[in-house]
Amino acid sequence: MADKQISLPAKLINGGIAGLIGVTCVFPIDLAKTRLQNQQNGQRVYTSMSDCLIKTVRSEGYFGMYRGAAVNLTLVTP
Repeated sequence: MADKQISLPAKLINGGIAGLIGVTCVFPIDLAKTRLQNQQNGQRVYTSMSDCLIKTVRSEGYFGMYRGAAVNLTLVTP
């Protein structure tokens, strides 16, 4: 089994799928991090990361957590 070579297209497909899964899993966390960092000192909308994610789902829906992810998905796939 160690002597079997994996073809280049198979490696590219595996890498693309791994990139898509990675971005899909991590993007909501990055969104919450960015929103927490962009808060002004006097105006605190979110108290924690979980609070940010809950408020995002309530106000924008589940897919609101993935708004803007298309660019990352497009760039990470190749």
